[in-house]
Amino acid sequence: MPRRFPDRLVSAGRPRSSRRLRAALLLLPALLLLALAAPVAAWSALGHKLVGALAQRHLTPAAQREVDRLLAGEPDPTLAGVATWADTLRDRDPARFKATSRWHYVKFDDGGCQYAQARQCPDGQCVVGAIQAQQAILADRGQPDEARRDALKFLVHFVGDAHQPLHASALEDKGGNDYQVSLATRMEPEAYARNRYTDGVMGTNLHSVWDYYVLGEAGLSLEDYAAKLDARPWPPRREPLSAPDWAAESCRLVDSERLYPTRRGKPVHAFAGADYSLKHRALAERRIREAGYRLAELLNQTLAQTP
Repeated sequence: MPRRFPDRLVSAGRPRSSRRLRAALLLLPALLLLALAAPVAAWSALGHKLVGALAQRHLTPAAQREVDRLLAGEPDPTLAGVATWADTLRDRDPARFKATSRWHYVKFDDGGCQYAQARQCPDGQCVVGAIQAQQAILADRGQPDEARRDALKFLVHFVGDAHQPLHASALEDKGGNDYQVSLATRMEPEAYARNRYTDGVMGTNLHSVWDYYVLGEAGLSLEDYAAKLDARPWPPRREPLSAPDWAAESCRLVDSERLYPTRRGKPVHAFAGADYSLKHRALAERRIREAGYRLAELLNQTLAQTP
């Protein structure tokens, strides 16, 4: 469970020391305050695990058998259990993480969300190219099991990445990483809980807000959350079953859903509403559902002929 901060840090969604806040904002014009009083959780972990859990609910028997075989021996031999493996390479295998770091996102041309391999991914080093390459490895029964196992783990993660809008942006700010935000919240993941707040405000960026603060529901286990999402009226779009289209969808959502609190990502001296997280949670959950169902279809097709 996230750790609850003392109420003295935040009052009605704003820090009490507003004078210090105003001074800080004047000194740091790129900072924008998002006051989020709702519980938080990490798309970077929870979101990827939800994608895996949803996909596993919709595997065919043939795909499920091969997933079970390939993941045998994993600490948690489920799609949810391996969903963050590609990120954990940062600490477990830094050289491999560096070699695969560009596989987590795709950069579109400013002003357009039309995917063209020659422009967006000429060397295959983007999330679209990675999905296509890893699917080919998984489908090839002549590949060693270790290679196919890693391909499966990469696919679970990268299909989730392709559905996170800020992993496919056309803006020149590294997917919101360069768009600075001052965040006030009553709740925070334990990993972010130390030495990050000053007067109840944490400096972060928009990408991290989407990673850690948009998705989540208090009191629900992973399986309960996945079941709740799976039980909602359907369908969001399952088609197209195409990584370029998934990334283009994400790119278009950045503008159409106004992910940036200011126009076209231009920072201003302003307070955003306290409901940013709640406002965008429905979109985040929709993208998680689309990613989960599409991952299931991709695996069902890829593993259909695997004995």
